[in-house]
Amino acid sequence: MGEWKVQLSLRVRQDVRRELEALAAQERRTLGNLGEVLIEWSLEKLKAAGSTERLLNASVPIPRRRSEKFRGSARSKNSDGESGFPSK
Repeated sequence: MGEWKVQLSLRVRQDVRRELEALAAQERRTLGNLGEVLIEWSLEKLKAAGSTERLLNASVPIPRRRSEKFRGSARSKNSDGESGFPSK
């Protein structure tokens, strides 16, 4: 007998759902089956990486001030190869 499965509900943007539906149809899979394959694959990758930060190879964005938006990764470099932060 197969393993018992449980339902998992996710909220995604409409355009992401449309893309997933198109890919599922292209591979002759259901949306649920494609989702299961992707979730299981990504879970293995996440466990191997140890964290989503390492998995995505990015750091947490650093806010400038409370009222401003995030400026991105502290690791990001400008065109000169500088980090964009003043040197001390």
